[in-house]
Amino acid sequence: MDKDIATPLRTRAILEKYGFSFKKSLGQNFLIDTNILKKIVSFAELTDHSGAIEIGPGIGALTEQLARLSKKVVAFEIDQRLLPILADTLAPYDNVKVIHSDVLKADVQQVIAEEFTEFEDIVVVANLPYYVTTPIIMKLLEERLPIRGIVCMLQKEVADRISAVPGTKDYGSLSIAVQYYTEAETVMIVPKTVFVPQPNVDSAVIRLTKRESPAVKVKDEQFFFQVTKACFAQRRKTLLNNLTSQLADGKRKKGEILSALETSGIEPSRRGETLSLAEFARLSDELYHYFH
Repeated sequence: MDKDIATPLRTRAILEKYGFSFKKSLGQNFLIDTNILKKIVSFAELTDHSGAIEIGPGIGALTEQLARLSKKVVAFEIDQRLLPILADTLAPYDNVKVIHSDVLKADVQQVIAEEFTEFEDIVVVANLPYYVTTPIIMKLLEERLPIRGIVCMLQKEVADRISAVPGTKDYGSLSIAVQYYTEAETVMIVPKTVFVPQPNVDSAVIRLTKRESPAVKVKDEQFFFQVTKACFAQRRKTLLNNLTSQLADGKRKKGEILSALETSGIEPSRRGETLSLAEFARLSDELYHYFH
């Protein structure tokens, strides 16, 4: 009998034992390849002093690998039907705590304070449900959690957008939002064949290493993100067109927008995807004067 939860045989046996059926609405796809799981965990570089936070443990396949390599694992599971399964599959590990909660509504800061009091090193490692990948990542970053970083599996297409560089078609406001807080790299591509049920798309594992301080200094973070979103509102449009149509009062302040672009040394005819993080920072700081 293979000990690992993730083998196809053992996964099937667990699902049958509990009569578990997948909920499409929760984006449940379980990994059935132990080698891939071990590889994902290796990217997190855990030690026996590390704490791991997992989101959506499923039947515990990744949780088990994390429990073997870290000091403690705290997993957030939204699906009540999985709690008894996890209690069973993770019974051999006394360093795992499962919290029945939607991570998007949870006070993660509070959980870290209570569960990882003595920990200096905390990493989020997760096979994220596809339909909420971006909101979960943004929540973890915006809340400035005391974590070293995030290693997660997500849709390859979203991973491409997160780690994209300026001048590419994948580069957009999501790339900027994530790279503002972290250094982002796609570390592995995962074929759809290693999941049950099989998703329609391939996945990728992305590693986000938190920066000591954000990539660029800006006067107003919220406004900076507002400006980057505006610049990508319609990809084919120029910066000038997007900013005038997207910023509140933009049409009336077209002259001010032009002068902010000029002061930042940015051609009004450029498109959002050509600007670096530093250029976006300069531009949003110049625009800030006129819109506040």
